Amino acid sequence: MSDTASPNSHNHSHNHLSDKAITPEDRLIFALDVPSADDARALVETLGDSITFYKLGLELCMAGGYFELVEWLIAKDKKVFVDLKFFDVPQTVASAVKQLSRYGATFATVHGNDSILKAAAAEKGELKILAVTALTSLDQGDMDDLGFKTEVKDLVLSRARRALESGCDGVISSGLEVPELRKNIDEKLIVITPGIRPVKNTDDQKRTVDVEEAFLNGADYIVVGRPIRDHHGFDTPKAAADDIQRRIKVLFES
Repeated sequence: MSDTASPNSHNHSHNHLSDKAITPEDRLIFALDVPSADDARALVETLGDSITFYKLGLELCMAGGYFELVEWLIAKDKKVFVDLKFFDVPQTVASAVKQLSRYGATFATVHGNDSILKAAAAEKGELKILAVTALTSLDQGDMDDLGFKTEVKDLVLSRARRALESGCDGVISSGLEVPELRKNIDEKLIVITPGIRPVKNTDDQKRTVDVEEAFLNGADYIVVGRPIRDHHGFDTPKAAADDIQRRIKVLFES
């Protein structure tokens, strides 16, 4: 594919490649955004061993059978990222996280201020709590509309710093802001970058980067959904996933 850049074509002068003990195949998290649990299971079977880590969001939560699906994935030796962005009064968020911690998921997202993040962190158990910084569908114009009198980069840095101080394990951050996180905040912060577009971006995600750029900027994990599910330029979702896995291996094993 002509759009598939090799890592060597990227500028390595800002190389923040993660050295955390994560296997290369676990660094790709697939966003399982489908209408039903049955569709989800079918797609997981189709992807087979190409994907080891799945993100389950609000669409599946509303479809029914969400927690059965979490348990089914874990029984298949897959890792699960529960992306429900808990946002409520601190006690309610704490109770929700405590309930969730029994399921064996790896990550869960929490949104909100310091007291909400602290409440979630206090009940996490083995679960790792990720704070949402700024959604990748937002750009500076959207931030202005929301009343944030600051640049996206400064908001992300501020939220990430407070998340770590509140006991969270990591953050969700656009790949564009990750270099700043790596320069200014503790390396132990887990950074997950969504909005990865392996080829030219044509959808509603505004602050996007490609696979190599995300990792060279310092992401520990990337989240990919539509490029695998819609598999443009590839025969199957599995072939699209395999291509991304190949690119990740080149980065981390070279």
